[in-house]
Amino acid sequence: MKVLVTGAGGQLGRALLAGAPSGAEVAGRAHGELDVADPAAVRRALDALAPDVLVNAAAYTAVDRAESEPMAAARVNAHGPAVLAAACQERGARLVHVSTDFVFDGAASTPYGCDAPTHPLGVYGRTKRDGESAALASLGERCLVVRTAWLYAATGRNFATTMVRLMRERGAVSVVADQVGTPTAAASLAAVLWRAIAMPSLSGVQHYTDAGVASWYDFAVAIAEEGYAAGLFTLPVTVSPLATAEYPTPALRPAYSVLDSRRLRAALGLVAVHWRAALRPVIAEIGRG
Repeated sequence: MKVLVTGAGGQLGRALLAGAPSGAEVAGRAHGELDVADPAAVRRALDALAPDVLVNAAAYTAVDRAESEPMAAARVNAHGPAVLAAACQERGARLVHVSTDFVFDGAASTPYGCDAPTHPLGVYGRTKRDGESAALASLGERCLVVRTAWLYAATGRNFATTMVRLMRERGAVSVVADQVGTPTAAASLAAVLWRAIAMPSLSGVQHYTDAGVASWYDFAVAIAEEGYAAGLFTLPVTVSPLATAEYPTPALRPAYSVLDSRRLRAALGLVAVHWRAALRPVIAEIGRG
């Protein structure tokens, strides 16, 4: 099986390449190597590599900057998946497209199912939703959309690496405590995507996150505790809670964006791994780095 991973320079793309099964012939293309919104470039890449499956991990993820750069966000998040899907349609390839909890408005109080109505609050979520729709409309049963949430890894710019840096610099941080979701390790999602790739019958919209629920404050507390235990900090770090109103940002964020992953877990025969257990090896890797 030949697999092309777009967005290969990002945290998920790197995790996909690192976790590739031995039977897969995998090629990765980072943003600088392949512009997913350039139809001619995408056609050339697919003609050269002839993948059976294209995994789109490319995304414009600067949530706040997207509010002032809507065209840039739409180019990658909405137009890009449309271009990739059209190329896959022409060549008979399958598309696995990664999306986000930001397609929801956070007004729910129970986990969002795969079929829950979308209502994004900002440019990032709206462009990601439009990308989902374009890919599914073009490819139908040869398209799998996997929404995830609060993705992090030991490298790159994400909440975990930012918190570790700030905790080392300051010894104390203040973090929003009234936004709730599920931290998800990039390696966890990558492993699930590889299992999904091996099941061609999977299509439509699916959800995957690590198990459990947390606020950003809870996540930060866990990073502080695990980091101290792993020797990343010389003293315990103080983490103080903030209300969203105390930390205004250009983009609105869903107050509650827990995703219901049961359907995909059942399809793949997965045992839920709690986000705190998935965090521990990531913190250890940060320490080794």
